[in-house]
Amino acid sequence: MTHQLPGSIAIDGPAASGKTTVGLAIAAEFGYSFLDTGLMYRGVTLAALRAGVPADNDAVKPLLRRMRMTVRVDAAGTRIFLGGEDVTGELRRSDVEKNVSKYSALASVRASMVRRQRTIAKREATVLAGRDIGTVVLPKAPLKLYLDASEEARAKRRGTQATQDENDAKKDIASRDKVDAARAVSPMRPAGDAIAVDTTNMTLEQVISFALEKVRCARN
Repeated sequence: MTHQLPGSIAIDGPAASGKTTVGLAIAAEFGYSFLDTGLMYRGVTLAALRAGVPADNDAVKPLLRRMRMTVRVDAAGTRIFLGGEDVTGELRRSDVEKNVSKYSALASVRASMVRRQRTIAKREATVLAGRDIGTVVLPKAPLKLYLDASEEARAKRRGTQATQDENDAKKDIASRDKVDAARAVSPMRPAGDAIAVDTTNMTLEQVISFALEKVRCARN
């Protein structure tokens, strides 16, 4: 009997919990594409900052209508283009980092991005990483993982990655956790049928090994 891999996979969790690393590992091992949905929200944030559009639901709607965002995914990851310009390298800028939760909390932004995410997941077998994949984007995904870790562990990882000073990372992570969990639209929370993993005391290799085994077990 041929055992098929599960369809598109949902990975959720807060910032710096390991979603991207685990998602890329699954994609590389099993041939999925990988969509970091957070980069899409960062793309909207970057476009809004460039255009001087405030984080207001009504103000951002015209931007969403005229914004030409292209999302390219494969096993190597996600790239975001605005008007043909590859802006992926700009999406970790400090001003984007500080504002992304505000824009991603807007109902109009979430509705627009969720439509795009579902289209990508329907088009090809994809690992989607975000904060509402298992609850909103793909509620019927055959495999859902929810990765979490303490604020201290996540801040340390950010510091090790040299993307932020560890103290600054902890402040930003705490702020984003609060906004993402409390927002009215698509709050961050594990789906009822998600496999929750606390990675605080796990090595990266252990987390990846655990996730790969769950994919293998989900073959049908």
